[in-house]
Amino acid sequence: MKILIADDDPQILRALRITLGARGYEIITAADGTEAVNAAIAHRPDLFMIDLGMPELDGIQVIQGLRGWTHAPILVVSGRTGAADKVDALDAGADDYVTKPFSIDELLARIRALTRRVPNQETEPVTRIADITIDLGAKTITKDTPGGTDLIRLTPTEWQVLEVLVRNAGRLVSRQSLLTEIWGSEHITDTGYLRLYIAQLRKKIEPNPGRPRFLLTESGMGYRFLPDRSVGE
Repeated sequence: MKILIADDDPQILRALRITLGARGYEIITAADGTEAVNAAIAHRPDLFMIDLGMPELDGIQVIQGLRGWTHAPILVVSGRTGAADKVDALDAGADDYVTKPFSIDELLARIRALTRRVPNQETEPVTRIADITIDLGAKTITKDTPGGTDLIRLTPTEWQVLEVLVRNAGRLVSRQSLLTEIWGSEHITDTGYLRLYIAQLRKKIEPNPGRPRFLLTESGMGYRFLPDRSVGE
């Protein structure tokens, strides 16, 4: 698997190139945003690791540029720890966010989660919620409009969260179950991070994200997907 790592810290680039290369990954590096975009076009990597604070183009600009033509997973690896930075990165199109300093075990777990293969789409369900169709197999969400349909894009990690909830439609899914399923048992306490993804999903499929009708929070327990609730209720 080919990974592009973009970071202006040469020590991090060198350490990750050696560490990830030893685990069988093909590593491409870039020291600034412009170099990252050019390397992405030239090498078409399977996954991106992007720092936010880079010269030339910053990480957000790189993510926005990549999302214009590729759906490959984007993992932000940054020293910025604020919730606003994480939200900005997710809104731009990133799929996951790791803060520096990080453990290599955590980084490898995030990479595995982002590159996990989805099941054969021929066996996957199609779910309707009001004017939205969720096709897990095709990894598409479409919204009916007067002129036809509009495509709603989800990141790979958003798809993983939504898939678990859709497969358990009507049932409570605990926060611990979601975190373990997607990121591994070592992340069962990262509930704040999960809330960011639920918020992103609500922005994309809820008529009123502030008053969700399909992705419901069960206080202190987890989340519930209710496809039988309609916007007109």
